[in-house]
Parts: sequence; structure tokens; C-alpha cells
Amino acid sequence: MLGRQLRDRGGGAGRGKGGKGGEDEEEDESEEKGYDENQKFDEFEGNDVGLFASAEYDEDDKEADAVWEEIDKRMDSRRKDRREARLKEEIEKYRASNPKITEQFADLKRKLVTLSAEEWETIPDIGDYSLRNKKKRFESFVPVPDTLLEKARQEQEHVTALDPKSRAAGGAETPWGQTPVTDLTAVGEGRGTVLSLKLDRLSDSVSGLTVVDPKGYLTDLKSMKITSDAEISDIKKARLLLKSVTQTNPKHPPGWIAAARLEEVAGKIQAARLLIQKGCEECPTNEDVWLEACRLSNPDEAKGVIAKGVKRIPNSVKLWMQAAKLENDDFTKRKVLLKGLEHIPDSVRLWKAAVELCNEEDARTLLARAVECCPLHVELWLAFARLETYENARKVLNRAREKLPKEPAIWITAAKLEEANGNTQMVGKLIERGIRALQREGVVIDREEWMKEAEAAERAGSVTTCQAIIKNTIGIGVEEEDRKRTWVADAEECKKRGSIETARAIYAHALTVFLTKKSIWLKAAQLEKSHGTRESLDALLRKAVTYRPQAEVLWLMGAKEKWLAGDVPSARAILQEAYAAIPNSEEIWLAAFKLEFENHEPERARMLLAKARERGGTERVWMKSAIVERELGNIEEERRLLDEGLQRFRSFFKLWLMLGQLEERLGNLDKAKEIYEAGLKSCPSYVPLWLSLANLEEKTNGLSKARAVLTMARKKNPKNPELWLAAIRAESRHGNNKEADNLMAKALQECPTSGILWAASIEMAPRAQHKSKSADAIKKCSPHDPHVTTAVAKLFWRERKVDKARSWLNRAVTLAPDIGDFWAYYYKV
Repeated sequence: MLGRQLRDRGGGAGRGKGGKGGEDEEEDESEEKGYDENQKFDEFEGNDVGLFASAEYDEDDKEADAVWEEIDKRMDSRRKDRREARLKEEIEKYRASNPKITEQFADLKRKLVTLSAEEWETIPDIGDYSLRNKKKRFESFVPVPDTLLEKARQEQEHVTALDPKSRAAGGAETPWGQTPVTDLTAVGEGRGTVLSLKLDRLSDSVSGLTVVDPKGYLTDLKSMKITSDAEISDIKKARLLLKSVTQTNPKHPPGWIAAARLEEVAGKIQAARLLIQKGCEECPTNEDVWLEACRLSNPDEAKGVIAKGVKRIPNSVKLWMQAAKLENDDFTKRKVLLKGLEHIPDSVRLWKAAVELCNEEDARTLLARAVECCPLHVELWLAFARLETYENARKVLNRAREKLPKEPAIWITAAKLEEANGNTQMVGKLIERGIRALQREGVVIDREEWMKEAEAAERAGSVTTCQAIIKNTIGIGVEEEDRKRTWVADAEECKKRGSIETARAIYAHALTVFLTKKSIWLKAAQLEKSHGTRESLDALLRKAVTYRPQAEVLWLMGAKEKWLAGDVPSARAILQEAYAAIPNSEEIWLAAFKLEFENHEPERARMLLAKARERGGTERVWMKSAIVERELGNIEEERRLLDEGLQRFRSFFKLWLMLGQLEERLGNLDKAKEIYEAGLKSCPSYVPLWLSLANLEEKTNGLSKARAVLTMARKKNPKNPELWLAAIRAESRHGNNKEADNLMAKALQECPTSGILWAASIEMAPRAQHKSKSADAIKKCSPHDPHVTTAVAKLFWRERKVDKARSWLNRAVTLAPDIGDFWAYYYKV
């Protein structure tokens, strides 16, 4: 069918190219063909509609169209991704070149979140930028004529004599032809006054009616800070406003109070009293109005006013308290309060005030009545128990527990009572029984709250009660695997707050659960060392080494405390016990050596070190042995020990350094050089060995050899500020300041955050560059670098700013307390 259509199209085209006949023939042919061959070509549909308008659309045509449609869809799907990508790119390009207004200000809108309320209020309002206002208006400026100025001057003058025309009329009337005098200044002031009145009227009027905010007018009035009449924007307006409030709603007490306070601020105290008196008449059952009337009244009249108030409102606690406050002596005050309690027997506030004014015996009587009237108030029960004897107090607390079974303060007070009377065995039982009783009543035991109660008990002096509370509540709500960490944290927090007994109780309970935890024993020992006695610390450490005999730090701490207390035999005995418990502990051997050596027992120290060497001591034992021989002056024995030590421990740099220093002291400089070089082969990263060799080369062979040694050291140990500083100082010692500056620049490039290099750079800089160098040093290094801090302090010292120098040196010794030079500078300043 598709081929037949193409053949039909081809045939039609050929016939259309035939010879030209007449118009009638062409019309006949077109009628026969069913279309016009000369019709205009349609660019969307072509001539197909015209050519095949009369053709039949059968199944073959339908199948062919479906095939072509599938082909079109397939081709379109293959081009779809490319087309969509191109379209998206064009859209993005267009949006980039033509952004929306919202996109242009999106980042600024996001920043509006950070604006505070004050910054928001300070944003100015946008003006009127319409085209109408942008048009330039023609303005002409005409100079004022002299006649007008002269006339204004004359009108301002005050003339005491009549003009000739007035004299002609006898001075009794104004002539008809005389122009009336006009004061231009008065006219201008009058216009301004009229305008301000109109604006005030408009600002307070909507359609001629006064606008009153029934909720915010009192708040607005209170927010006004009025110290003088000049600061009141319109006192009459405020008065009218409040007058409107009191007239429209006379039963509204705040309105009368606000009106009276306004008159008080305005200085009209009598008007304020009259207003509040009227308010009392209108609102006789409001206690605030009576209190305000009492405040505004004269001292002589205040009692009468408050008496009227309590008659109208006999159940007002505030009025009875104010009535008692107006009395001068305690007896009358107590009498007024007792009168009030007749009307309000369940007022805890009145009972407390009355009890405070009584002596102990009367207070006990009053509290006995108070707990009957207010049985659910725990403070009254506790106060009653404190005033009673031991036996009666126990009865009072038992009654209180019956009335208030869910109140933990009663149990804690009972425990404190037993402790105060020496019955410490009952304290723990009472706390334990109280917790069980509270849990039966459904009270949730909050360990944090109970810890606060324990701290309060400690501050009150009830240490046993504090310990009992901690023992029974510290483990509530804590998982088993978290107990150690939680308890140690609780103890540290209590220690920070100054609750030492509470922290000690926490550690004591933790040690009953974790008997073999060395960290808890150490924490408890540190607490005793800081806040306990030597006896308590010794007892704790004795107990600790009983449960942890392998913890050498506990033995050493006990021995050191005895030594510091001056009890050397006891310290020696503790160390002997430590030998038996830990026979191969080097720390114990060295501690015993230090004890004997510093207490001038060199032979005992030498014997201890010999035994330690026999038992296979480490390099520290050999070093200590050599130090002992050096102090005793046995050079040959020192050399022998160092040689033996180096045979065993070739990589221990301190032995090489000590041997080299020994040869230097004896003058064997070549031998010392060989030792340093041999040591550097075994320990190339140990900087003091390089520095010692460089100093030795500088002494024997001059700067060039020392420079070569330091250069090699920097290659082996890059980014080491000490080696750079040694090279810089070597050049400075020989006067090579330029070379020293070059080395300093290279050193700061390689070690930009080194404090010792920046401190040396500040000292080497000219005086004019000291401040800039100091600022750069503080910026590059940490502001808490002790070397830079000391360098800046020395600058202040040179400029005679002694207070600043001391302040900076104080920071330096705080940051690095182990550097003696800083302390020496501090002492010198």
C-alpha cells in the first residue's frame, strides 16, 4: 500500500508537468482528480491532504503509520537526553545572566536570622522614591526686601509714647486709618502650638473617639521613667486616660492604683491619697488597693487604713503581715500576728512570722499549735523537733512521719538527731529504713538530690549522716559497668565544690566494691593528702597495700609521706616491706637508694645499687651508680661503671654524655671528642650529644668545626629549634651578626612556631623593631608560650615598666614552673 501511494504521488507529479490547456480543461481535470494541482504548498502538511483526501485508509495504511510512529519514537528517545541537557544548559545560562531579584538578595535574607531585635529596630524606613517625587521642582529664591525687615524690627520694638495720630484722638481710641500691629514671631509660635495640638489629637483619636488599651495601659504607665515634669510627654493625657479607666470600670483595682501612682509621680500626693481612698471604697475586697492606700498614707494614718482593710478582708495574709510590720515593738507585732491567726489558722507564713518573734519556750508552744493547724507543712514539724528535747523530738518526728510519709527530710532530720546525741549506730539504720519506706510509698529516689542532702548534712556537721546517705543512695540508678566511672566523677565534683567528707564517703563506698582497683586507691590517697591528716593518709595507704601489694606506686607514696614527715626509719621500713612484696621492682630499689643518698648514707646507697645491678638492673641503675661515685669523687670507679653500662646499653645516650663530660673535666678533650662521636653513632637523634660535641669543637678547633658539627646535626635532626639556636648563638659569640640574622631567618622558616627561636629573635632585633617582633611572635606561637612571654617581660623590664614585667613573668612561671631561668628573672624583677 505504501508503494502504491508513492507510485500515485509520482504519477500525479508527472501529469502535473504536462502541456498547458485551457482553464476549463484544468477545472475539469481537477474535479476528476479531486484536488487542485496549483494550490499553494502547505509547509506543515504539504500537499498530502489534498492529494490523498479521497483515498481509503485501510489496514495496510494503519500498519505503515504505526511502523513510522515507532521509528519516530525510537529516534526521539535517542535524542531526548541530549536535547534535555542542551535545554537545561540554556536555561541555566539564561538564569545566570538574568537572575531574579529574590536570588540576588537570597544571601542577605539568610543573614537576617543573625539580626538582634535592637538591630532590626534601627533599620530605617524606606522613603518615597516614586517618579512623582523624582521630578525636579523649580524653586526660586527671592531676597527679602528691606522694607519688610524694617517693618518686622519696628513691630518688635516697645514704644512707651503714643504716635501723633493717637495723640490727635486724645489717646482714647485707635484711628480708623491706623494699621494694627502684628508680631510675626508670636504668629509663628502660635502656628507651631496649634499644629502640635492637632497632631496630638490625631495620634490619640480614631474617628473622633479616644483609643484606650484596657490591657496595656498600666504596663505602659509603669514603663515610663518619670523623674521630673519635663520627662512626661503629656501628663494631662495620662490623667485623662486613667480617669476614663476608673469611670468606665470603677471595680477594676489596677486602674485606681495606677491613677494614684501617677499623681504621686506628678508630686500631688494629696490627690493620690484621695484617689486611692476612693478606690478602697469602690474595691473593698481587693488587698492590693488597701496595701497601696497604706503605703500612700501618713505613718499616723497607715494603721487606721490597714485596720479598715483587715476588717473588710479578714482572711488576707498580706494585710495582717503589713499590719504587723507597722508596729514598732515585737510584743505588739506578735499580738497582731496572733490576731491574724485567729482568722487564718492555716497560714504557714503567719505562723513562721509569729514564731520568729517569740522566745524558745513560747516558740515551742506556738509550733505545737502550728503543726496541728498545718500538719502537712514539713518545715513546721522540723522546727518543732529542733526546739524539743531528745526524747520529745523523736516523738515529734514519729508523728511527722505519720502525717507526711513521703517526705525524706523527716528521715534525714531523725538521723541528724541521733548523730547529735551520740547514737551513731542508729544513723545508718534510719537512713536505710527511710529509703525503704519511701520506696514503699512510691517515692522515686533521685541520687542527685540525695547527694545534695549529703552535702548539706556535711555542711551542718553531721558527717555520719552524710556517709550513711552516700552509702545507701550512691548506687541507685547506676548500671553495674558504669559504677566505677560514675562514682569517681561524683567524688571529683564534690571535691571541686568543697564537699570533702562527701567525696571521702563516695571513695570509701567505692573501695568496698572495687577492692583491687589501684586507680580508686590513688584517688582516695590524693584526697587524703590534700585535705586529710598524715595519720588518715598512712592508714589508707596501709589498707591499700594490703589489697594491692603489687602496686608499687602505693608503697612509694607511703614511704615518701613518711620521709616528708621526717620519719626516715618508718620510710625505710615501708620500702623493706615493698622489697618483700615486689622483689624485682626497680622503682623500689631506686626509691630506697634516693632515701639513703639524700639522707647522707652513701655506703647504704652504694650497697643498694650494687644489689640492684646484681639483679639485672636497667640503664637507670647504672646511671645512678655512676652519679653516686661522681658525688663521692671516685673517678676510676665512675669510669668503670660507665664503661660497663655502655657495654650493656649502647643506645642509652645519658651514659655516653656522662662519660664524655667526665673526660672533659679531666682535660682529656680528644678522648671526650671520640666518646661523643661514638655516642652519636649509636644515638644520632640525641640533641645534647650534638650540642656537647659542638661546644667541644668550638673550644678546641674554633667556629668552623663547630659550625660543621651543627650543620650535620641539623641534617640528621631536621626542624629542631635547639640546634638552630645553638648555631645562631655560636655565630653571635664570634661577632658574625649578619650570619646570625640569616640563620635566624632560615630557622623561623623551618620552625615557625618555636617559642625559643622567637624569643631569641626578639632579643636580637633592634630596639625599634621590638614591638613588631613581639607581636609577630605572639601571633605565630601560642599566646601561652613561656619563652615568648619571658622575652616580652624582659622588654617591659628594660623600659622600666616593672608592674607589667612582673605580670608577664608571673604568667611565664605559671606556664613553665620547671624552667629555673624564669624564676631567676622573676626574683630579680
